Amino acid sequence: MKKIFSILLAMTLVFTLVACAGNTTSTASAESTTESESVETVEETVAGSGEETIHIGIVTGSVSQSEDDRRGAEKFQEMYGEENVKLAIYPDNFTDELETTIQTIVNLSDDPDMKAIVVNQAVPGTTEAFRRIKERRPDILCIAGESHEDLPEIGSAADLVCNNDFVARGYLIIKTAHDLGCDTFVHVSFPRHMAYETMSRRVAIMRETCKEFGMEFVLETAPDPTSDVGVSGAQAYLLEKVPEWVEKYGKNAAYFCTNDAHTEPLLKQLLEYGGYFIEADLPSPLMGYPGALGIDLTEEAGDFEKILAKVEAAVNEKGGAGRFGTWAYSYGYTQSAGLAQHALNVIKGESELLDMDDIAKAYKEFTPKAAWNGSNYTNVDTGVKLSNVFLVYQDTYIMGDPGKYMGSTDVQVPEKYFSIK
Repeated sequence: MKKIFSILLAMTLVFTLVACAGNTTSTASAESTTESESVETVEETVAGSGEETIHIGIVTGSVSQSEDDRRGAEKFQEMYGEENVKLAIYPDNFTDELETTIQTIVNLSDDPDMKAIVVNQAVPGTTEAFRRIKERRPDILCIAGESHEDLPEIGSAADLVCNNDFVARGYLIIKTAHDLGCDTFVHVSFPRHMAYETMSRRVAIMRETCKEFGMEFVLETAPDPTSDVGVSGAQAYLLEKVPEWVEKYGKNAAYFCTNDAHTEPLLKQLLEYGGYFIEADLPSPLMGYPGALGIDLTEEAGDFEKILAKVEAAVNEKGGAGRFGTWAYSYGYTQSAGLAQHALNVIKGESELLDMDDIAKAYKEFTPKAAWNGSNYTNVDTGVKLSNVFLVYQDTYIMGDPGKYMGSTDVQVPEKYFSIK
């Protein structure tokens, strides 16, 4: 009898514990539902309703070297949780630390639940890293944003590559300058950059477009910030030369530079002395404008609509309305977050990997008021179009009172410009 009583007592305790656990689960579930009424839970969104666990890795430069890229990665992680989105940073001096860069990217594939790895910007070493990942984990999507390596080369290892559209933009930047009344276009760069296919082709396209619109095209050289003069020396050169250029080419000239470090002093002097600036090489309202205008955007960090509004107000106050432009939303920010979002959409079966409309749909998640367009990259030497390499661009926004989008994404770029080199 004692033995039977003990068994009955144990069974009673078990049923009591099970019932309590069931009540606890129900309570926790109700609380969780209340907290996320307007947003899908991380498990439903990233893990596919519990069917599989999906981890996505994003590799960027540091905040000091490429803040927008990093902030976009952090935004995506904030949306889907640190447990599902893994971030990594390649070395600042990536050219001298090639193996470290490669290993930083490859290490993300150690995670058995990793389904996609996005590298933005895809600095030298990314192609080799993707090859190593594919050898051990062919199931992982390898996606490159703004590759520094030759596009056919990285395209041979990546599943998807998206760079800014140096072909279409070569035409569209000039057309926009012409539409704003500019008669001269001044391109500022240095030999190292001009050795890159993307930049040399864009210069050739800009030159030909100027001929089409009856504008003068001018090449000016400025010091390379990676040379002995450094960033400070290169910027000092721009501060000194821009007033001379404005006097020489007139106030109806538009300017463009290929280096981020040159952008701030160029903007600063154009605001002071006159001239136009359509958009930066890698456009963003954060590219050069805060320093040139002397404004603090700490409170607006991460909110590009507020950032643009504050930058635009400062430009107008300086008398620059109608002469200064940008992409309303940071390109680097959007590449990191947008490509990760596209990867997730593809993994969930909601998008096709190599569909430009689906890529634009993912970008639009982070640029609600700005349109995107793009096309496949064509190797100008071979004529071969690469199905997995896309050149993308956002509509140009000219600041003013009011500011306006120029409709660049709706312009049909003449076919002849895609074969110019």
